[in-house]
Amino acid sequence: MYSYEIKPMKLSTENRLMIIGGILGVVLGFLYYYFIGCENGCPIKSNPFLMSIYGGIIGGTGASLLYSIVKPKKK
Repeated sequence: MYSYEIKPMKLSTENRLMIIGGILGVVLGFLYYYFIGCENGCPIKSNPFLMSIYGGIIGGTGASLLYSIVKPKKK
């Protein structure tokens, strides 16, 4: 009947860097929990899941901000 062509999704450089920063942030957030995080009294640092999500958000936002500061000039 109908024929649809599936095209691969193309990501911009900013989106790629944001995804890489988010993944790096998740890993670093978990490592922070594992080596430094406190056991009780800290709502974010005592939970590995929350610390990983927090690290991912900070990593993605930081990578996006860094790209917007140093992005190449368009001519």
